[in-house]
Formats: sequence, structure tokens, C-alpha cells
Amino acid sequence: MASLKVPTNVPLPEEDAEQLHKAFAGWGTNEKLIISILAHRTSAQRSLIRSAYAATYNEDLLKALDKELSSDFERVVMLWTLDPAERDAFLAKESTKMFTKNNWVLVEIACTRSPLDLFKVKQAYQARYKKSLEEDVAQHTSGDLRKLLLPLVSTFRYEGDEVNMRLARSEAKLLHEKVSEKAYSDDDIIRILTTRSKAQLGATLNQYNNEYGNAINKNLKEDSDNEYLKLLRAAITCLTYPEKHFEKVLRLAINKMGTDEWALTRVVTRTEVDMERIKEEYQRRNSIPLHHAVAKDTSGDYEDMLVALLGHGDV
Repeated sequence: MASLKVPTNVPLPEEDAEQLHKAFAGWGTNEKLIISILAHRTSAQRSLIRSAYAATYNEDLLKALDKELSSDFERVVMLWTLDPAERDAFLAKESTKMFTKNNWVLVEIACTRSPLDLFKVKQAYQARYKKSLEEDVAQHTSGDLRKLLLPLVSTFRYEGDEVNMRLARSEAKLLHEKVSEKAYSDDDIIRILTTRSKAQLGATLNQYNNEYGNAINKNLKEDSDNEYLKLLRAAITCLTYPEKHFEKVLRLAINKMGTDEWALTRVVTRTEVDMERIKEEYQRRNSIPLHHAVAKDTSGDYEDMLVALLGHGDV
């Protein structure tokens, strides 16, 4: 369900690497050439271009981009050029640092990736930072936040479609009891959310809705300023309806006073995953195509790169 527009006759990685090297040559950088190549290559193709560039010019393409580009345009190109697991590992690391701390991003990565993709993120994290993601999450969180986030990033969920309806009914009842008691950080709530497959969790939450007349997230909204409850609701949305979560992130990033470029870049660079569903949700919620909203709120090379990643740039 990707938006990415890839040309039918893709040049060889060596040819793309040569064109990128030319884009860096001379007095000015040719940003349009960089966009025309990198914004229209799949993850596998970008990886081959990086290998070809390193072999031909004895330099990491990412280092070359870092030298030549700046600002939001540099950030989106650099993030996009990384392999998806490397990108998530970088985003997760940024999210555990003191000055860029962002527990929402950790929830996104833990809950919207497949079990295997999350495992690859943790491998990439260890390779790059020489420590585990779990260590950093544990070190930079405490209390109920740690109690929720640590098992979320540690889990390897079952990915099959099988559903046990008897279990769904009993766990819906258990969730309702704990929520009614306002025992929001109860071990059973965290156990169910952090270990059950997405299919099983979906069945349980549907049962909750049908049996008790309300979606669980509505019942978790009573204390809207509680950060733990906000993260708990975000985790549930990411696990069951990820496009709804990302639509909200984009809407807030675009509509607030001054664009939140970091959030915008983070979501758009997952265009190879589920961007078509996110675009449909955005259009339904805001009555404007996402690429139009992005174009209105950004400018220059940064705008051109984002719009191209959303499938509306020139190939």
C-alpha cells in the first residue's frame, strides 16, 4: 500500500550513484536531481545505490548528503535514504535523548511495525548504538510510563489471523473491570496490550465495544492530561487503527501555529508502508488531499521531496 512512484525503467545503481555524485559537484548542489533519484527508488534500490556510491567514491552516501544539504530538506533526504530498520532505530534513539525525548515515537515504532520489523529495528539499534533499545527505554523512563513502554518495545507478537473468541470475551470483561476501577496501569491491562496478537486484540476490543457500548479509548479519556493515559490510548490506536493515529499526527503537524516538520518528516518517510490508507484517512477527516495540505504548509526543496514521496512528484 505504498505511494511511491517508481519509474518503469530504473537506472542501474551505479548510474544513480554517478548522477548523485554529479549533483554534489561544482559550486552549488543540484537538489532537483537528488529528489528525482532518491524520491523515486524503493528501499532495496536505495540500499544498492548506497553500496555502489561507497564502492565507486570511497565515501558513505549519507556523509556526502550531510555535507551538501541542510535544514528540513537534509533531514527528510537523510531519513529516507536509511534502510527502514535503521531509520526507526535512529528515530527511537532520538526519542530517548533528554532534549528530543518523545515517548509517542516509541509507541509508534513498537505498535505499528510488524513483529519482524520491530525485531529488525532492535538489531539495527544494537549495531549502531552498541546497546539495546530496551536498555535506553528503561533508563529514560520511570513509573507507569516505563511499565507500559518497556514490554511494548520488548515483545515479539504472534502475527497470525487466528482469534480465540472465548478469550476475547473474557479479556474484554477483564479490561472493562480494570478501566471501571480506574486501575489503568494494572498488570492485566498491560499484559493484554503488550502480548496479544493484533488480530486477537482487535477481537477483544470489538467485544468490549459491543458488550459495554463504548470503545475502550472513550473510557480512557476521563483524565485527558495524564501522559500515561494519552500513551495508552495512542498504543491502542496504533495497534488497531494505525492510519487514524498517523492522520492525527499529520493534522496536528500541519495545522498548528508553525509546522512541526519533525513529525511531518517522520510520517511521510514511512510512505512505503501504509501511506495510501493514511492519505484516505486524511482526506476523509480534513476534506483536502494530504499532498495539497503539505504543499500549502511547506516550501522549496523540502516541499518538493515530501510531495514526491507522497506520489505526486515528477518521475
